This record gives sequence, structure tokens and C-alpha cells, in this order.
Amino acid sequence: MRKTFSLLLTALALAAGAAHGATATLQETPALRTPSATHAMLLGAARAGDRIVAVGDHGVVLLSDDNGRQFRQAQQVPTRALLTAVHFVDARNGWAVGHHGVVLHTADGGETWALQRSDTGVDQPLFSVLFRDKQHGFAVGLWSLLLVTEDGGHTWRKQDVPAPPGGDKSDRNFFRLFAGADGTLLIAAEQGLVLRSTDQGAHWSYQQTGYKGSFWSGASLRDGTLMVAGMRGTVYRSADGGVTWSKVESGTASSVTDLVSTASGVAGVGQDGATIQGGADGHLHAHTRADRAELTAVVQAADGRLVSFSSHGVVAPE
Repeated sequence: MRKTFSLLLTALALAAGAAHGATATLQETPALRTPSATHAMLLGAARAGDRIVAVGDHGVVLLSDDNGRQFRQAQQVPTRALLTAVHFVDARNGWAVGHHGVVLHTADGGETWALQRSDTGVDQPLFSVLFRDKQHGFAVGLWSLLLVTEDGGHTWRKQDVPAPPGGDKSDRNFFRLFAGADGTLLIAAEQGLVLRSTDQGAHWSYQQTGYKGSFWSGASLRDGTLMVAGMRGTVYRSADGGVTWSKVESGTASSVTDLVSTASGVAGVGQDGATIQGGADGHLHAHTRADRAELTAVVQAADGRLVSFSSHGVVAPE
């Protein structure tokens, strides 16, 4: 595996070491505002209405109001933790998560953020966040960490998840949380597993895809098709709400780090400058950028263009 999205695996190792060693308590420090913020490592992106919001290293949050052509830094972010994912339920209300179990909330489209949760005694990172509405949300991360809130993130509780097939405890890492068109909740996880809940997260079951590697991303397409993707360009597709999965050819051997539903189907990005696009039928085609940028996230702007992010910040279109 090549450089930086292997940062994800490095993060897991560092977090594991912190949890099993000394747990010195850290103090949250606000993110610095810097002219170089657009070159920071960015790991997650989402739409807040027509605005694009991207999050990443040292608490950096970037905002664009011109479909990704220019970005500026958020006015106030109360942490320098590595932020890994962001999700909005409307143009104003959004949540970001990251290392040290950090959860941030914004009520003004990402301009300013408030700290809702932080577990600085042990670095158990959160990798994904999803809200069904302004009150009900979920966040997932290292060692089967699943957090639930029913009050907009003011309080969070840990929810137990059953052990995976053949295991005696729940210890798989949860990388991407997303929802199907019918409200089914899904988690893309390691060892080829996809977790599924049809009762708004009260109970979860493991769906085995037949793959043995990790799924790092997942998306629900507009026609209800589900896709997950991860290591070595692996992509799986489900047409029955996540009950059964079949492999589709991605056209690349580079690990896929993010998937997003688009007007025409699905788009994805990955290591070595890999990009993929295709329809809900699973017919995908791949392209490799000339700069071989380590792509980490992608979002479709309001005007339809795809905006990508990398280990070195915002990616210029080819």
C-alpha cells in the first residue's frame, strides 16, 4: 500500500498503542487559521446545500461557495484533532468526527463549530458520521465503536454490536456509515464485512460479501443500488438493500478511499491518482491522474462537477 491513505492504517496502529499504553489526558486546542490550510491533508467532504465542506488534519475545515473553485478556512474550529469525516442534514446543520473520539457540530453551514464530544484519555478514532435528521445520529470507528445520539449530539452513548461470524467479541473496525434509500443503515467494515440495520440502528447483522480485505467506503445510489469499495480497487454491489453482494470490476488495482452517489450513478477516488465512474448497473471505468495524487475524498458540486481532495489538500482538476 502506498503512502498516505495508509495513514488510515497508521492511525489504527497509533490508536491501538495509545489505548494499551499510558493514557495521558490531552487538552483540546483550537485549530490554527493559516494560509496553507488548502494544502492540509483532507480526509472527508460533504455538501451543505450548495456549499462544499472538507475536513482534515489539525482540525482544518475548508469551505467553498463556488462549486470547489476556491476554498477558505472556517472561522472557528475548537480542536486540532485529525478530522476524518463530515455529514450535513441540511444547508446549516452538520457534524464532523475524528481522532480522540471528537464530534463537532455546526449550525451555520460550517463557519463555526462547537465541540460536542472528545475522549482525550484514549485515542479511539471515529471514521464516519451520519444523521437521519437534526436529532438522530450515529458515528463509528475503531474496534467496533458505535455511538448513538437522540438529541442532536448533545449526548452520545456507546451501543453494543454483536460479535462477527466466527468471532467471540465485536472488534472489527468500522470505516464508513451510510444509509440506503429505504432507510436501511449500513457500515462498511474490515474483513469484507458489511453491517446492516433495518430498525434505525437498534439491531445490527453482518453480511458477508465473500471478500477478505477491508471496505473503506460506501454509497447509496439514487436508484437504491448500494456499493462498497476498498483495498486493491475492490468494489461490491448490492441490488437488494445490502442482503447479498456481488463483485464488480472497478478497472483499477489502486485502493478506493471514497465513493459518492452522482446524478449519473457513482464516482470514486483512490490511491495513485485513481478515479472511477459508472452507472448503477456496476459498469465502471477507471482513470489515473497524471500527478498520481493520493486521493482521499470526492464530492459532487451543485453544478455537477466532481471535486476531489488528497493528502496534500484540494486537488486541481485535470
